[in-house]
Amino acid sequence: MRSPNALKLGTRRSALAMAQSGKIARQVRDLTGREVELVEITTYGDTSREHLAQIGGTGVFVSALRDALLAGEIDFAVHSLKDLPTADPEDLVLAAVPVREDPRDALVARDGLTFEALPEGARIGTGSPRRMAQLNHWARQLGLAIETVPIRGNVDTRIGYVASGDLDAVVLAAAGLGRLGRLTEATQLIPADAVLPAPGQGALAIECSAQSAELASALAGLDDPFTRVAVTAERALLAALEAGCSAPVGALADLVADGQVSELRLRGVVGTTDGTSLVQMSITGSTPASREDAAALGRELAAEMLAKGAAGLMGEREL
Repeated sequence: MRSPNALKLGTRRSALAMAQSGKIARQVRDLTGREVELVEITTYGDTSREHLAQIGGTGVFVSALRDALLAGEIDFAVHSLKDLPTADPEDLVLAAVPVREDPRDALVARDGLTFEALPEGARIGTGSPRRMAQLNHWARQLGLAIETVPIRGNVDTRIGYVASGDLDAVVLAAAGLGRLGRLTEATQLIPADAVLPAPGQGALAIECSAQSAELASALAGLDDPFTRVAVTAERALLAALEAGCSAPVGALADLVADGQVSELRLRGVVGTTDGTSLVQMSITGSTPASREDAAALGRELAAEMLAKGAAGLMGEREL
């Protein structure tokens, strides 16, 4: 029986979205003492059969959830943070960014192969221009000829292409596999030095109405300060590049230690999907860093990348 006092958590219907929302629901229940009811919502990105690069990517998995929040149909929503547009809506608040899981990409290949051991002409499935650009560039560095094949679908569908022999490998987010309890199916965790993840990859975003101050305050108990700073830097880079979620942009902020001193390092990459042209740069800032410091770091790196020609590698930019 549903509790009349239950909080309504909006989530996409996919197995991955339900798994990550279920985890947050349990944490919010422990935090607030209130029951949490999952409300499944279908987004445009779930129903469209076009590739994400064609439909733009920006907000396609988010808009329906935000509409439900604004209409009062749900109390809060859980998103994969990498799906969020970089512009913050006035009537909503990003109440919490919990501890980030592994931000790296994962390879699921036939016969337990790593990327370096793939056969000549290997066909690798991914729906991400970012992954295509860096995988093709990495293959060129290794002297390996590969073909990146655009695919869509849930985790089962994508891994199924490998199991059926249609593809030699697919690339997925390690965090998604981990949340589904399927990380053991990965044949390689791809090093960030080879392929930078999407800005915000591995992190979740908990969003609620700006009018729900009490709920926002409670949800803030799930916020991880370092994850918030890191994704702030990555998203500021993306915003300053005027690029959307489906653009061939990778970014990762992490800590690097040199003796007793640690610094916040932000790496960014932009490239053409064939991997022939890549702008990859990094910048460091002092820690601990505030969100304002992190955002400034992202904008500074974006300016340096644009000066090196990044804009010309992204295709159509966001206006």
